[in-house]
Amino acid sequence: MGGTVEHISMWLLAIILFFVSFKMSGKSLKITMMINRVLYILIIVTGAMLLFSISNINGEYIGKAVIGLWVIVSMEMTAVKRSKGKPYKSFLIQFWISFVLVLLLGFRLPLGIQLFG
Repeated sequence: MGGTVEHISMWLLAIILFFVSFKMSGKSLKITMMINRVLYILIIVTGAMLLFSISNINGEYIGKAVIGLWVIVSMEMTAVKRSKGKPYKSFLIQFWISFVLVLLLGFRLPLGIQLFG
């Protein structure tokens, strides 16, 4: 494990589960949150493996890693605030901003899928 395909599969599954959890409450929400936490760990592990497999790590890769952590934190904070009935809109906005940024960097860097030159 640790390739690009595994990494993309993990974060795709986590994001799908994140949005599915908006329709849940109670015990099913807590189970979904725990599954997502396991996926967050796998995302971090596969991302770190990808990062350390690069021979020439530059600032863009470090930036992508930091923004990727921002995506995970904003997803977790959105889920926690929502489960407690507290306002979560600011974390949801942060999720969208960080998600777009990490995708743009991922498409730009040579290790991922090349959409932009």
